[in-house]
Amino acid sequence: MVCFSYFRLQTVCLAVGAATAIFISVTALASKTAPKGDITLQVGVIQRFGSEDKDQLTLSSPGKEALKFSFVDQAGKPITLEAKQATLGIQRQSLPQPKLLEFLVLSDHATFETAEDSAEGWRKKGIPVEVAQPERWQVWAKRSVYNSPLVRRWLLQDLKAQGQTFPYLNNSLIKARPQTFLTLENKTYPIDQVTITSPKALIQVTQGKQKRLYGGSLKLQPNAHGSYTLVNAVPLETYLRGVVPHEIGPNAPFNAAKAQTIIARTYALRNLRRFAADNYQLCATTHCQVYYGLQETSPQADKAIAETRGMVLTYNNELVDALYSSTTGGVTARFSDVWNGQERPYLQAVIDAPKPVWNLAQKDLSSETSFQQFINLKEGFNETGRKVFRWRYPVSLAELTKDLKSYLEKQNHSLANFQRIQSMEIIRRSPSGRVLQLNVTTDAGVVELHKNEARSAFKAPRSTLFYLEPILDQQKRLQGYAFVGGGFGHGVGLSQFGSYKLAQLGWSADKILSFYYPGAKVQVLNESIIFWQEPDR
Repeated sequence: MVCFSYFRLQTVCLAVGAATAIFISVTALASKTAPKGDITLQVGVIQRFGSEDKDQLTLSSPGKEALKFSFVDQAGKPITLEAKQATLGIQRQSLPQPKLLEFLVLSDHATFETAEDSAEGWRKKGIPVEVAQPERWQVWAKRSVYNSPLVRRWLLQDLKAQGQTFPYLNNSLIKARPQTFLTLENKTYPIDQVTITSPKALIQVTQGKQKRLYGGSLKLQPNAHGSYTLVNAVPLETYLRGVVPHEIGPNAPFNAAKAQTIIARTYALRNLRRFAADNYQLCATTHCQVYYGLQETSPQADKAIAETRGMVLTYNNELVDALYSSTTGGVTARFSDVWNGQERPYLQAVIDAPKPVWNLAQKDLSSETSFQQFINLKEGFNETGRKVFRWRYPVSLAELTKDLKSYLEKQNHSLANFQRIQSMEIIRRSPSGRVLQLNVTTDAGVVELHKNEARSAFKAPRSTLFYLEPILDQQKRLQGYAFVGGGFGHGVGLSQFGSYKLAQLGWSADKILSFYYPGAKVQVLNESIIFWQEPDR
């Protein structure tokens, strides 16, 4: 069950499962009026507090008002204390008996989008699952269903009998656990969770040399990984103040900032399910959207947020999958060029230029010859002149081997013990030029890397929009490869630097969004709009 406050008018609770649609339900909001309140988001701003014994946070009030700390003591008694400042620290506590921490991992992925598609595939087989992010995104057998070692082993044995080779048990025997201690007014309290509020809804969090000011309230709570998460309950429009200037830049052209604001609002509302396994909704990193709280807000971003208040991008009255990246490299990608899952009709391959410089309909980029011709073009694009629009990164075989071994070890891959890379070859490309399959021949066998895995496995490529250039010594022996390509990020949807150029040309925010999301339209939030629903398979 997912619950959130909508426009401060009521609390909406939504049952989320396979094939569930999430609807706005606010009878007090007319469909053509700007929202008068705000949705409250649950954002994990510090996701793994307690994973290190030295972890410590200082919580303080930026003004004269005291903060309020509410928790339940070890005797089960509710306690509320007030102080201008407090610290949260960690001590390792021995357990009376060792505890088994175990997950049945069904699949492992670089991105949430592909993990979610995999999760739906498991549900179709009748296996309840959940998506989690210990490091990479994983699909787990649902813990509340497969809640004992015996049941998990029965399932694993059955999957192996069906020919499933990847699923495995990730387990460890925990002899001590991180215990959080709250210290204020020279007194220390052991706690497992605490809610922090402020009369002015402003709380400063200091971690080492980093300081962040957050609007709303904070809650420290346990997560699925044996540590804690600091969750910021923050109104949506306040949240955007900590996203927009850091995603688009504080000095972006104004219509680019407006386009980014609409997309950031849409992205947040569509992705409320992202961290359901940890009992919050969004993270504060590039795995979601960069969110820095109220640190370094921008007057221009604030104006863009105010002028677009409540505006979202929709397709067939559903929030779009509002994906965006820094730099496309001159051509946007379809959803399926990068991730597994059903196509989004509004995410298409579009030449990222204000005037025609290449005709994809007549000559797509799926062939190596066409792609290399395209990647050698540099003028006339929206991103022309940007640092990562075009790039070339040479890498030795030793470095490539180190990268790939590390990647395969994290995946528990059967070829992780290979010793050397013998060759690399791009097998398939999409019409937008993205790598769909990269084969790496090693002394132990061939590793197939699909879609975004081709970028995740190696440090050098900034996107999957690249070709490989062999590096040979004087005896024509292979020494490595140069990754030659363009763009930064996945290249799906809006290009942030591309939107700069279009805004400078006088394009409105609506026109910019129509260019990058063909067929989508801007709407003010209303009771009929669907937040998200599972695509038909």
